[in-house]
Amino acid sequence: MSRFAPRTTPSLEPDDAATLARALDAGDVTVFADGTAYRLPDTARDAVLDLLARLGRGESVTVSSAEDVLTVAQAAELAGISHSYVRKLTDLGVWPVEYRGTHRRIRREDVLAWVGKQKTSG
Repeated sequence: MSRFAPRTTPSLEPDDAATLARALDAGDVTVFADGTAYRLPDTARDAVLDLLARLGRGESVTVSSAEDVLTVAQAAELAGISHSYVRKLTDLGVWPVEYRGTHRRIRREDVLAWVGKQKTSG
């Protein structure tokens, strides 16, 4: 579980969304904190731009933290496979598993590495 609850931001008013969309189209993206401009790493910049683009299209957005360990259901969704196949992969030792009580937890990085291998071998 994340320590922080997801936060949903309602869609912007149409005029505000249009103004934001125009600014993004013009490439006007600068991050300021306490009056200081910061250059974001590429992955952070892409996440912020995605969030702003969604708001600029008039969408509401939800921001939450990604978990380092996943439930069977979360791992299945991330990998695009069934829950039963996730359990089979953990039983075979393809994905290392950690138990919390009787519940399996799988590391996100193991799922993503497996997905990457599937894409390159398929």
